[in-house]
Formats: sequence, structure tokens, C-alpha cells
Amino acid sequence: MDAENKQIYGVLAEFRNPKELVDAASSVKKSGYQDFDTYAPFPIHGMEKAMGLKKSPLGWIVLGGALIGLIGSLALMIWVMGYEYPMNISGKPYINFPIYVPIAFELTVLLAAFATTFGMLALNNLPRLYNPLFNVERFSKASDDGFFVHIEASDDLFSEEKVKKLFQDNGATHIETVYDSE
Repeated sequence: MDAENKQIYGVLAEFRNPKELVDAASSVKKSGYQDFDTYAPFPIHGMEKAMGLKKSPLGWIVLGGALIGLIGSLALMIWVMGYEYPMNISGKPYINFPIYVPIAFELTVLLAAFATTFGMLALNNLPRLYNPLFNVERFSKASDDGFFVHIEASDDLFSEEKVKKLFQDNGATHIETVYDSE
């Protein structure tokens, strides 16, 4: 790739083990960087705290989907069976909650599942068909045995030299500037 004609996407650093990765993430956060991420082949305990991540709003999104399913199904069944098309079957009441339970349960679970799936995709900015990190040869180790920190050039404090110095001070084994191919 011709680096002169490319726009800098960020700086990627590789570390030897999970502890060094957590320490580096903590140092990056303490240095004031906001637009950074870590990559590892497995979840690392304490990484959320080191990166300063907030609790995910996904639980509230799922609750909203579940409530919409429950309230919507009950409202529809009560309206249809009690007011719009009432049928007297064997003298049973028009609004009969026990018969609504299976349908209300199923729609609650269905809409909660949809909210979970689409909420997770939206919160993770997926689907993401292209990421400049995929052009870095060493980055393929992130799914096997590599531990990486990436600071994006979009960060307000980003300076290529300062970021490289920060990574060197934290013991990075390999530091590489990542260019966007667009």
C-alpha cells in the first residue's frame, strides 16, 4: 500500500499477554484517549474497567421489546375478543385472561428476542463490512493468540508520535500505523 496517498486510520499496537493488554488499555484511558478499542482472542476479566466502559443499555432495550410484546398482545386480544368481535362460547366471559397467557408469553419472548438481536447490532454498529484493521497482516492473530490496542485517528488527542511513544512506554512488541484505503 502506498502510505503517502492514504489517510491515517489510527495506530495499532500488539502486546505479549492479557495482563499487558489490560495495563496498556488502562494507560491509554488515563492518557485521555476516548476512541480506542482492544482486541483479544478471548474475553479478559477487568478489561471493561480498564477501558472505562459504561454498562450496556441493551437490557433496557430488551425490556422495552418485551413490554411492547406483552402489552400489545393483551391489548389486541382484549379489544378483539371483548369489544370488536365478542363471541359467547359456552357462557365464558368475553375477556378471559387465562386463555391469553400462551399468546402473550410467546409475543413477549418474540419481541424481546428481536429487540436483543437488533439492539445488539445497532449498539455495535454492525453490520460493518469493512474495517481498515483487516488490511494489517498481524491483526489476523487477534482471533488466535494476539492482543492488540488500537487508537483511532478520529480521537481529539490523536498524534501519531505521542501514541507510538505511549505504546512503547507500555511495552508493545509491535506498533504499526494503520491507513484507510479509501
